[in-house]
Amino acid sequence: MRARVALPASFLVLFTAAVDGSGVPLRVAVAGLEHGHVEGFLRQARERSDVEIVGIADPNVSLHRKYEERYGLPDRLFFNDLETMLERVRPEAVAAFTSTYEHPAVVTACARRRIPVMMEKPLAVSVAHARAIARAAESGGIPVIVNYETTWYRSHAALWAFVKQERGAGGIRRMVAMDGHQGPQEIGVPPEFFAWLTDPLKNGAGALYDFGCYGANLMTWLMDGARPLAVTAVTKHIKPEIYPRVDDDATVLLDYADAQGVIEASWTWPFGRKDLEVYGQTGYARAIGGGMLRVRRPGAKEEETPELPERPAAERDSLAYLAAVVRGRKPEGLSSLANNLVVTEILEAARESARSGKTVRLN
Repeated sequence: MRARVALPASFLVLFTAAVDGSGVPLRVAVAGLEHGHVEGFLRQARERSDVEIVGIADPNVSLHRKYEERYGLPDRLFFNDLETMLERVRPEAVAAFTSTYEHPAVVTACARRRIPVMMEKPLAVSVAHARAIARAAESGGIPVIVNYETTWYRSHAALWAFVKQERGAGGIRRMVAMDGHQGPQEIGVPPEFFAWLTDPLKNGAGALYDFGCYGANLMTWLMDGARPLAVTAVTKHIKPEIYPRVDDDATVLLDYADAQGVIEASWTWPFGRKDLEVYGQTGYARAIGGGMLRVRRPGAKEEETPELPERPAAERDSLAYLAAVVRGRKPEGLSSLANNLVVTEILEAARESARSGKTVRLN
């Protein structure tokens, strides 16, 4: 029998106060522990006052022990089965940290109980799975939001303001998204995360899906939700000794009526990066990571924005946004189901293009 870990008083205070004045934090349950980003989620939740973790479901008991000990979580929070947890704790929202392949099952279970869901990117491993998620969400009348780290970047909010509101670069003509790192093994992801990231069924592909989704998400946002006319992709197996079953490098070209998008997704970068460049008719904007934006206006030199403005409170991170959605805000933009249905179409077309060696047109 596992020993129960006593919770420090500071931890209990953080989990019993709310910042919205209601005195009641958002009651969130976690579905799955095999997605490595759950680590940051639990760490963030522990340090804030507007959320209460009321249940965690995963069939792997060793993962229960891992996170119970690491974060001082009580044994009573852990369940082996999602359905049992949902019935027992009745959360206001669920945050999914399963493999991407399991997203439809999580949404279906939550939709039956009218529980909103937030999942880690990408939405789905296939268009069929994405449509199943959309049907379940519609039948249950629940919002489904997709969390990308890049959604909360101040640099991206500032880029949007420059390109879309100020129209400081003119009409968009080219977008380049560069996302990735040295590789899951190289950066030391947990074994349970590595196992499904390198499984073509559970991840959809390799770097193509893991990091290609960022560029597809951002470009769909910048193109106001429009689907590209065609998708062309090339994938590589540069390190087959580490990643024999999935690609570790991908380049994807998105063809729009008046613009092109280039997605560079890789597990072979010499260092981690999440950068976005947007070139217009008369200028450009370059977001380097989350905290730097460089722009060039017509007739001027490139300038760097020294201090990017803070984002609104409900748009600073995934938990704040989830709370806002549960309490009535309509999901939109980068987090929305509509955007991510298009992202899934792009990724599936890219996977087929890389397989066949041909451009895939989206009808």
